[in-house]
Amino acid sequence: MPSGKGSKLLRYVEHRLRVTLHDGRSIVGTFLAFDKHLNLVLSEAEEFRTLKSKGGSSVLEERTEKRSLGLVLLRGENVVSMAVEGPPPPSGAGKLTPGGPGVARGAGRGMHAAAGPSVSNNRAMPPVGLGAAPVHGVGAGGGLGIPPPPPPPGGGGMPPPGMGRGMPPQPPPF
Repeated sequence: MPSGKGSKLLRYVEHRLRVTLHDGRSIVGTFLAFDKHLNLVLSEAEEFRTLKSKGGSSVLEERTEKRSLGLVLLRGENVVSMAVEGPPPPSGAGKLTPGGPGVARGAGRGMHAAAGPSVSNNRAMPPVGLGAAPVHGVGAGGGLGIPPPPPPPGGGGMPPPGMGRGMPPQPPPF
């Protein structure tokens, strides 16, 4: 197992972390991800700022403001420290919304709303768009009894010089 900083941080994914930023703010949230620059992704994040204000007789009053942020990405350059606030939640099942009515079915290329090939007159039909019939303007007849289009006028069926099978022979230089 590698012993770099990345593997140490992986232990704390989904833990509740307190991150202190360069400007003095603290962000508390659920640690989701990080990268090589120590950019951090926190969910359900809250920002805490300590504000100092002077009273009437030069008495300093400190108060903490809390602000809900939600999902945040913190630039690693601004991170000063990280501390674990709490363990990961016991189970992720409580956060998922319950499923609604209905049935899950595959819906890929060529699939109808009803699974499987459609049936018409007691024979299976290929999905729409994937049948044996050609689509107008796409491809050639391909052995379906459709003759190829006529050659362009004046061409005689030959490609222009320089096109097709190599270059035409060049006259020797003078």
